[in-house]
Amino acid sequence: MIVGAGFAGSVLAERLARGLNKRVLVVERRAHIGGNAYDHHDRHGILVHRYGPHIFHTNSAEIFDYLSQFTEWRQYQHRVKACVDGRLVPIPINLDTVNQLYGLRLDPEGMRAYLAKVAEPRPEVKTSEDVVVKGVGRELYEKFFRGYTRKQWGLDPSELDAQVTARVPLRFNRDDRYFTDTHQAMPARGFTHLFENMLDHPNIKVMLNTDYREVRHEIEYGALIFTGPVDEFFDHRFGRLPYRCLEFRHETHFKPVFQSAPVINYPNEYAYTRVTEFKYLTGQEHPHTSVVYEYPRADGDPYYPIPRPDNAALYKRYQELAEQTPDVHFVGRLATYRYYNMDQVVGQALTLFGKIAGLSRADALAAAAVAT
Repeated sequence: MIVGAGFAGSVLAERLARGLNKRVLVVERRAHIGGNAYDHHDRHGILVHRYGPHIFHTNSAEIFDYLSQFTEWRQYQHRVKACVDGRLVPIPINLDTVNQLYGLRLDPEGMRAYLAKVAEPRPEVKTSEDVVVKGVGRELYEKFFRGYTRKQWGLDPSELDAQVTARVPLRFNRDDRYFTDTHQAMPARGFTHLFENMLDHPNIKVMLNTDYREVRHEIEYGALIFTGPVDEFFDHRFGRLPYRCLEFRHETHFKPVFQSAPVINYPNEYAYTRVTEFKYLTGQEHPHTSVVYEYPRADGDPYYPIPRPDNAALYKRYQELAEQTPDVHFVGRLATYRYYNMDQVVGQALTLFGKIAGLSRADALAAAAVAT
């Protein structure tokens, strides 16, 4: 039995069914497969991502080849702008960002010298604030990071682990792509179509609108793979693991284009953090367009584990309990209390399959890449 039909659960269902000829029951609490990557056509016929934008990118040829068995791809390189001081500038911060903001004409070496002059020394980097002010100085920190982080996490960057902003790159050239991975593409017919193909096997049965706790004592199964919140599995024995949640407000606009970039971040103004226009991502041709506004919330579906030392310590207690629980495997973002990109979740699921099948991680990846 696999709990959850997102990337972790679906990859494992496919591998167990095709690779080991196992019969698999996938139990999903929501009314659809695909987890947070679920997309669908709205009432106007526009393909939208219900839970905010999902852009696939990876440096792993094996993971890309594995997923390519279930979808054709549309090449897509993601670009984001930030609304700062009344103008739209590239983010991550690059040469054009600095030149446009300050009316300068710096070259790469000039940008390095400029940032070295404004950067603040931090002998010990512990927090997200430390990471940013050490790299770009106080003013760019205030313009791009502090307000956005406060909205996104409900905490000041000085209260968050360094890993939050360590993910954000800094570029000394004009490369305005958000990601630089080798493989950057979108499923040509959407993520849901990819999941449908992945789960299309006679050994796989999917039950939607079903809480596994309602059926686990009625169905005979050999092992359980759990991709939901690990603290929920153990009935919050040590307390709840804190998450940051999101509210999505979708809008249709009766014109071909709404904004000048796929995603525009709003670090300082408004209650929302960003606005995404889906037609950029999907490549769909349609006379109208759809956007989504993202509002961070304290309550709701869990999205982002909050990276603070006390939360890590609490998860450690659940992790130790999970390791002592026989015949249950915990995999995915929620089950391991980690923020993963989609390709990382796929890799983690394939690694677990290898463990179950008695294969090394490398052999599991290689086998999956040529499975069909």
